[in-house]
Amino acid sequence: MTRRLLDLGLRVKAIEIDPRLAAALRKTCPEADVIEADFLDVDLESLMAEGAVVAGNLPYYITSPILRRLFDAAGRVAEAVLLVQKEVAQRIAASPGGRDYGYLSILCQTHSRPEVLFSVPPGAFRPPPKVTSAVVRLAMERRYTTWGVDDREAFLRFAQLAFRQKRKTLLNNLRTQFGREKVAALPEARLRGEQLSPEQLAALWLRLKADS
Repeated sequence: MTRRLLDLGLRVKAIEIDPRLAAALRKTCPEADVIEADFLDVDLESLMAEGAVVAGNLPYYITSPILRRLFDAAGRVAEAVLLVQKEVAQRIAASPGGRDYGYLSILCQTHSRPEVLFSVPPGAFRPPPKVTSAVVRLAMERRYTTWGVDDREAFLRFAQLAFRQKRKTLLNNLRTQFGREKVAALPEARLRGEQLSPEQLAALWLRLKADS
């Protein structure tokens, strides 16, 4: 992937945690700026110019932490094109009401407009994994600012709480923090978190916060 990006005439900064692979990359792709580090430890905002595009094959077991780091640096990232496990891609782009819709959907759709581009079969890898993969494109957009959310971290904690027990109603998931009486009075009280869009969930959080 690094070679193909370079062949397009792009400036590439490649982050590689494995010293052996980093050394091989410097040898085969001397034009690239190879950074030998753990992606989760890199200061992305200082590394990237504004409008950067992130491309990567994400280790499936740390997909969510990597996405969170990207969203933290979203002010400099224009878009991300990522290879992930297909089920994760479906969750990222899921619509409200579907079985794949959950907190990961909220997280990604709060910071971007996701689009699943295509699937990648196990045979495309050496050695082949046991799962099908997919390429997802995240067009970065701080959508939460247009919803009136002024505290991103607090809203994300609220979203996690709304999905704490996915099959439970919002009344059951939110009553401990906001009080049963207050939540029960809401029109959405008997709904589940998965029935609300990210924007609707933000509106609900703003109402509860205003009444606190």
